[in-house]
Amino acid sequence: MRFLRSFILGIVLASLFFYFTTYRNGRLHPANWVSRPQHVEITEASGNEPLDAEEQNNISVYRKNIGAVVNVTSKVQAFDFFYGLYSQEGQGSGFVIDKQGHILTNFHVIEEAREVWVTLHDRKKYRATIVGTDKSHDLAVLQIKASDLQPMTLGDSGNLQVGQKVYAIGNPFGLAGTLTRGIVSSIRSVQEPDGMVIDEAIQTDAAINPGNSGGPLLNWHGEVIGINTMIASSVGQSAGIGFAIPINTAKAVVNDLVTLGRVRRPALGVRTIPIDPEIADELGLAADYGLLIVQAVPGGAADRAGLRGGSERAYLGNIPITIGGDLIVAIDGEKVDSQQLLAQVMNKHRAGDTVKITIYRGKKKLEVDVTLGEAREQV
Repeated sequence: MRFLRSFILGIVLASLFFYFTTYRNGRLHPANWVSRPQHVEITEASGNEPLDAEEQNNISVYRKNIGAVVNVTSKVQAFDFFYGLYSQEGQGSGFVIDKQGHILTNFHVIEEAREVWVTLHDRKKYRATIVGTDKSHDLAVLQIKASDLQPMTLGDSGNLQVGQKVYAIGNPFGLAGTLTRGIVSSIRSVQEPDGMVIDEAIQTDAAINPGNSGGPLLNWHGEVIGINTMIASSVGQSAGIGFAIPINTAKAVVNDLVTLGRVRRPALGVRTIPIDPEIADELGLAADYGLLIVQAVPGGAADRAGLRGGSERAYLGNIPITIGGDLIVAIDGEKVDSQQLLAQVMNKHRAGDTVKITIYRGKKKLEVDVTLGEAREQV
């Protein structure tokens, strides 16, 4: 009984405490302090503020180009052990380059595709034909049959400066017509996942994500200066480091892609060794840099232009070489001191182009016009 009386007394005391501290003060009824006026007073902006010059330019670049940016959907056949063959879709971007419906994009966007579809900004969808591909530059040209197309203006990527503004338009994660903005972060050579190297790739912090591949990178005038192609990221999305193929690389090959379906690789037709000051001193050369022609391939571009290979056997370490040939020091006024630089110069040209090659023949400096041949065995 004593325990029961104590228990009842405790309940009574708790009830009184609850009544005086909570219930009577209305804490269980928050609606008691909520006001309900007939009209809510809010603070509104005085009006539409005018856009600043930077915002106006952003809008101008977008409106000028959005009609030419397309969504590229590729369908490839994949194989599953249990279900056999099935269709798999990939997405990327591209942009119209002429009124005939040619569209520039990345090779990896349409690689191995059995079907390619292009969706314009107005949501019209077209079956696309693959006109030409260039795996080594990660480029491809498609074509659609559509009217009233407004092609983009292709700019110049040769004199880009780190720090200048750039814009990327594309379809990241399938979100069509997305604009991002950034700057040129660097100009550097980068290697793609398949091992191909992009010379003078444009690095940017403009957000580039899966689906942006093949879309345009624009300068502040709205001219295309690059083709967005890859990102450096450990999470598969933008980490502020994206890369674009310079548009000058594409302009050098696009005519071949449209007219031939492939690229006529330029070939100088020489075998060379790089020269450094030590080798130059040992061989008594007129310059301490450049590429010494060991052999001018018979019938090749250099041979036809009169460039000479070596005629005297010698050894470079344990490697037998032929010396006495012409020493290449520049092409079109651009210093050439390595085989990598020679390859970069060649990438700016196509077969049939004429270049001016500066050489030393003995101690005499000469300039020779060479019409480039075609490298038929290049990938």
